[in-house]
Amino acid sequence: MSAIAGGNTAIIKPSELPMHTMYLMEELINTNFPKEYLHVVTGAIPETTALLALAFDKIFFTGSPKVGKIVYEAAAKQLCPVTLELGGKSPAILTPSANLKVAIKRLVWGKFLNAGQTCIAPDYLYVHESIKTNVLQIIKEILEKIPYNDGADHYVSIIDQHNYNRLEKMMNADKVYYKNGEHNPEKLHFAPTIMSDVTWDDTVMQDEIFGPILPVLTYNDFRQVLETINDKEKPLSAYLFSNDAKEKDAFLNILSFGGGCINDTIMHVASEYLPFGGVGNSGTGNYHGEAGFRCFTHQKSVLKKANWGEPNLKYPPYTENKLKWIKKVL
Repeated sequence: MSAIAGGNTAIIKPSELPMHTMYLMEELINTNFPKEYLHVVTGAIPETTALLALAFDKIFFTGSPKVGKIVYEAAAKQLCPVTLELGGKSPAILTPSANLKVAIKRLVWGKFLNAGQTCIAPDYLYVHESIKTNVLQIIKEILEKIPYNDGADHYVSIIDQHNYNRLEKMMNADKVYYKNGEHNPEKLHFAPTIMSDVTWDDTVMQDEIFGPILPVLTYNDFRQVLETINDKEKPLSAYLFSNDAKEKDAFLNILSFGGGCINDTIMHVASEYLPFGGVGNSGTGNYHGEAGFRCFTHQKSVLKKANWGEPNLKYPPYTENKLKWIKKVL
């Protein structure tokens, strides 16, 4: 939509993983728009590789940092500008000053929306040691009240077998605090799972989860948590639950991240007034609303000038007297 609003023609190459969605997009768009204006190309790696070899005016890509690097490298050969919206391990921090019941309800919603398969899902949760037990209990109570069972109308399966297996490998049975039901590998149903006593050495903390597993870590020093997060790759999103003004200021001023929320999750992407995008490993550039229009346009700077006479100050020969006048003007 932003590309069209900016006056462009566009080729869309959807991901091949949601295969039925890809073919639906092809049907809806290619039968309703002239192909020289807007066109969907289906396929997998060969088709994507062929497209990236062409000389586009702009490439927009959303996906993993791994593939983002491939896109960026291909674009560099054409000196083609890019916008990359990638991902990463987006942190959530819950402090003792927060309204726990409201905070955790919003956290659980954001984490398990689409079974955790959103690039802006809270990847892991830091809680203060003093409230850890209470927080875990409230998470459990909220999950028990909501039917996250196989077939629930608001809860989806994992997109394919590969990603289901990837999530299984992230699990450490000894650190599972609570699981909302049983997994079903045949239906790719992965029950919401809470892991406790997690450290950065655990498998689940090595890569973006992109699924319904919530690792819970504890802290005692708020500033130290921010520094720890800053030592990692810069996340696409970050979330703070706190009613303490100093904590909010520190979160905003110390952490580097693409965008986020204070006392909520996910909802920053719903505002047309906020540009959305990553920083560092989580992406480059942004879009949404006016920022989306600017993403797909170039501000062409042109000076129009009349033909009447002008002072000779800018023309040679250059003298000390001319320099004095130029200094006064500037």
